[in-house]
Amino acid sequence: MTYFLRISLIFVMLLPLGRNVFAQGEAAVPFLLLAPDSRFSALGESGAGLADNSSAIFWNPAGIAYLTGQEFTFTHSNWLPQFKLDLFYDYATYRNYIEDINGSVTASITYMNYGEFVRTGEGGPEPLGTFRSFDAAVTLGYATKVTSDWGLGFNFRVIHSNLSDQPTAEEKGKGVATTVSFDVGAMWRPVSLPLPFTDYDLGGQLSLGMNVSNLGPKIFYIDKAQADPIPTNFRLGFAYRIYSDEYNSLTYTLDFSKLLVKKDTTGQSDEFYQALFTSWVDKPFEQEMRDIVTSMGMEYWYGQPGDFLFALRGGFFYEDPSYGNRKFMTLGAGIRYDIYGFDFSYISTAVFKNGENHPLSNTLRFTFVVGWDAILESAKGLPRGL
Repeated sequence: MTYFLRISLIFVMLLPLGRNVFAQGEAAVPFLLLAPDSRFSALGESGAGLADNSSAIFWNPAGIAYLTGQEFTFTHSNWLPQFKLDLFYDYATYRNYIEDINGSVTASITYMNYGEFVRTGEGGPEPLGTFRSFDAAVTLGYATKVTSDWGLGFNFRVIHSNLSDQPTAEEKGKGVATTVSFDVGAMWRPVSLPLPFTDYDLGGQLSLGMNVSNLGPKIFYIDKAQADPIPTNFRLGFAYRIYSDEYNSLTYTLDFSKLLVKKDTTGQSDEFYQALFTSWVDKPFEQEMRDIVTSMGMEYWYGQPGDFLFALRGGFFYEDPSYGNRKFMTLGAGIRYDIYGFDFSYISTAVFKNGENHPLSNTLRFTFVVGWDAILESAKGLPRGL
């Protein structure tokens, strides 16, 4: 059926486009890896070390442990706009600090729309109707501080993939599948970290985070024997406040991420609890290091919390040419006033060879933010305590 070819093309464009996409191309439901929000997307898709808003449920749920108050965000993006394929995704998050449980409850909904398809029969191209294909995920989480310096976060997720609503003559089942996954994150934000032999203290300026996401069983549509792993991903992040005064702040972020999927040449893949370890040693050490994606960004805020705030953001995303070859610059801006905020981000590949033809080029994301209570205490791009 032609719509399966279209879905396959979309999956290839969701992830790397290089000549060696072995693990990446073999993971199902790749929409779970898409950077979902505008702010951290503008930082080169780096956020595991900063993670100071409700979108941290994706980047590192432990970052929410340092926040109080409530926050709601909604993001929309027309995906791969150059191809005019009617692709878009929506992403909504919510968090609420509850003193009685000494932490925050969090939630998110991700919806990836692949467009409308025409259903045809076995005998020819005569249309029999239309249907829409989509992927969706609902995530619930909890984050808490275990000490003044350490935060932990946990997520549980239900994943639903609907690629076709009815079987064709040659198929035994529908293109519909459901599975579950969970995430574990940790954050270290030292209140005090004096540098040896100096009077300088890094406390309140440095943050380190780690997140392992999409831990869960394989997913299958028709034949369980042909189940594919979901995209378990490891992310290590760093954030450092370079400068701050009454009205200005400048923060640097750096992330390293690696897909923890192992699949051999026969199509057999390890279970997620095995791939956590085997995916680090299935290739020579040099190749394993090249398989790590690097992203970084800078964020500048002007203003004071509780008043009008304005942000400028930029970043860079790099993937080794042998393991995907995604390279792009990101730009973005944001504003905050009272309890409301707005962010947008833009991907540019024009500075790279043949970048003008890259599927991700000119992708825009737009995010609307509403915060209550202490939400603006972490504005100016600084985590609570930074």
